[in-house]
Amino acid sequence: MSTKRAVPLNSPKLVPTKTTTNNVSDLLEQYGCGPIPIVGTGNAFYERHLVFDRVIDPKVASARERFEAFSSSIRDILAQRWVLTKTTYERENAKRIYYLSMEFLLGRSLANNVTNLLLDPLVQQAVKEKGIDWLELVEQEPDAGLGNGGLGRLAACFLDSMATMHLPATGYGLRYEYGMFKQSIVDGWQKENPDNWLRDTDPWEVARPHEQVEVKLNVTFQLRAGNFQVIPNRPSSLIGIPFDRPVVGYGGKTINTLRLWAAAAPDYFDFQEFGTGDFVGALGETLEAESLTRVLYPDDSTTAGQGLRFLQEYFLVACSMADLTRRFLRHNADWDKLPEKVAIQLNDTHPSISVAELMRILLDDAHLGWDRAWDLTNKALAYTNHTLLPEALEKWPTAWFEILLPRHLEIIYEINRRLLDEVRLRFPGDDGRVERVSLVEEGQQRKVRMANLAIVGSHSTNGVAALHSKLLRTTTVKDLAEMFPERFNNKTNGVTPRRWLLEANPALSGAITQVIGERWITDLSQLNELKSFAEDSSALELFLKAKREAKVQFANWFKSTSGAIVDPNTIFDCQIKRIHEYKRQLLNALRIVVVYNRLRENPEREMVPRTFFFAGKAAPAYRLAKLIIKFINNLAGTIDGDPAVRGRLKVLFLPEYNVSLAERLIPASDVSNQISTAGYEASGTSNMKFMMNGALTVGTRDGATIEMAEEAGEENLFLFGLTAEQVENSRSWYSSQWHYEHEPETRAALDLIFSDHFSRNEPGVFAPLHDLLLLFGDHYMHLADLTPYCQAHEQLGALYADPGAWARKAILNVASSGKFSSDRTIAEYASDIWKVQPCPVP
Repeated sequence: MSTKRAVPLNSPKLVPTKTTTNNVSDLLEQYGCGPIPIVGTGNAFYERHLVFDRVIDPKVASARERFEAFSSSIRDILAQRWVLTKTTYERENAKRIYYLSMEFLLGRSLANNVTNLLLDPLVQQAVKEKGIDWLELVEQEPDAGLGNGGLGRLAACFLDSMATMHLPATGYGLRYEYGMFKQSIVDGWQKENPDNWLRDTDPWEVARPHEQVEVKLNVTFQLRAGNFQVIPNRPSSLIGIPFDRPVVGYGGKTINTLRLWAAAAPDYFDFQEFGTGDFVGALGETLEAESLTRVLYPDDSTTAGQGLRFLQEYFLVACSMADLTRRFLRHNADWDKLPEKVAIQLNDTHPSISVAELMRILLDDAHLGWDRAWDLTNKALAYTNHTLLPEALEKWPTAWFEILLPRHLEIIYEINRRLLDEVRLRFPGDDGRVERVSLVEEGQQRKVRMANLAIVGSHSTNGVAALHSKLLRTTTVKDLAEMFPERFNNKTNGVTPRRWLLEANPALSGAITQVIGERWITDLSQLNELKSFAEDSSALELFLKAKREAKVQFANWFKSTSGAIVDPNTIFDCQIKRIHEYKRQLLNALRIVVVYNRLRENPEREMVPRTFFFAGKAAPAYRLAKLIIKFINNLAGTIDGDPAVRGRLKVLFLPEYNVSLAERLIPASDVSNQISTAGYEASGTSNMKFMMNGALTVGTRDGATIEMAEEAGEENLFLFGLTAEQVENSRSWYSSQWHYEHEPETRAALDLIFSDHFSRNEPGVFAPLHDLLLLFGDHYMHLADLTPYCQAHEQLGALYADPGAWARKAILNVASSGKFSSDRTIAEYASDIWKVQPCPVP
């Protein structure tokens, strides 16, 4: 059920759903609910949860209490189907997918579950009957703090698609008590605040303490003088407590599980220490254990933070491997059947220690021989690489393995010995290749190359866009790709259309259904039918009305939540993503300075007014990214205070970017900026969401944007700038100074910035940006692409002045977005990598 209010577009039903008053009884029978209503009587789900769970008179319940009761009612409806899904998989002994990820950026669950369960009419009736403010109810749910960026959001989309496609799958992650952080802006600077998203009861999760897992370490942690200290060679254990969340497939037939692990200590309490007054010391082991899953992304600028991240990754892997092998053994006595029943996907490099952990289980617990264990491990595991950035290809010190996981290090060394023997045999005398392929990086501090381990220990390594997969094979891990060419493949990312179009944009999704029917919801390729309507005046008008409604809805919501006013008559020009130099929010800001200068010099210059939206978080220790946020906010303040441009330019940095904010802003956006330095963005998924919702893309030829242009035609996007090949080939001679000296608008923009025009009360605050761009080589080539970027936006502005021509291109983009459904991506994983068939639940 959408969280937006839609305006009729000559259509009686704007949120497509197969649920009508004629089949509500069939739906309730499907969920095993019988005649029990959601609300309205003392025995209804909602009222019972308020009275018996909260022990409160429903008439005086708070908004939060009403949300918990309503969500619990929806969980009651899906519960029997959830149980039936599990028992079906057990009975059929189906091959299962196990998806390991350190992040699952789920967003809110209530509206999404209502949508996928097809309960919209029932919920609308219940909300009307009880006088419940649906939007207020939905706003009570925090975004689950289980992820940060595209990696986690992709994992969430994949879970949705696997359940919708009836694939037997379980997601494995960590139950972080605190998310990355809540972002606020103070004096233009990012401020990090705790994101305690589990402060209140989460009505969706089910604790399974009876299915706990023991994780053994070779150290003990002891609290001394207020600090935790590591005591080597004194083995100890952590306990993994699973918490299950339902993953509802569209139609409500299949309800898979996301299992999240929380860390706890074994039952332990030192009465002697407690009795002598050392209360904290008595609980030290418990405090240390629970700290392991306390926070998403500990500060990796410190050794302690890196060590905690290392432990988090092993904890996820150890718990998940124990759980999935336990499940396998319930129905299979022969270990040789493991690859026939288990497909384990490693979502990026973080769970790469799965290779050593699965080998340890097969060698030490199952007592298999090395060759047999290695063959099973290789066939069961598959690896997705998400980045070409060296810092994201994790390398962990061998010293940490020696202290914490010595057995795993033994196994890694043996894998490496056999690997290097094979390299020397196939490439005699090539010592450089031996060094590059090795799982162990020699140096002042020896480290295990976790990406190399994942590639060597799995049967499949895929990139997430065609260009990314090519660069992975030909540059990043070229030697390994030459060793195992058959293992490398591409699986271009996708996003779920249920959340990102059906639920997030009721106006546009309703218009699409009005034109081509509702089959697109589970087969996004059906959007291709819209191409034949790109010249239809009524279809163009329908699209423009839907976009206008989304912009008005966003403007109203934004005013009610922030007090700020945005004009829906302006171009909504957006860049929303994690703040990083390679994603080039700074390039976007420089472009705005160029436009600002043009208007200062010629106030009569014609241009369509624009509102520029930025949103995204910078890692707490990433000082330059935080300075870019500061610059964007100072730019916004200066423009707001300048009467020469007021009403024509407005810049907004929206704090606390998350799934819920994206669901509101993306449908309202006219322009999507996808401007990473070519060759650095693995894929991107926000680019797909914008395209699906009718925004036009201004972008570099990078990641999946290249494939978007192939689908829609380059003439329907605004591509600019250097290609990945040009970036690489010009690296040795590129001069940002040349652009400063030879491009007047570039020079004027930089001079204005570094004259403290945007920092009059903080002179010199942006000096590091000067050094980045002009002294330190401008590594991400902002200045090389600035002029063509500005030219692309001039072309876009001219097009926007012709609403019909704009709508035509936008419709063609929507019509061409079918490839970028996560359903298509998962179908490719299932057929090419996992070899898994659907297991329909009766």
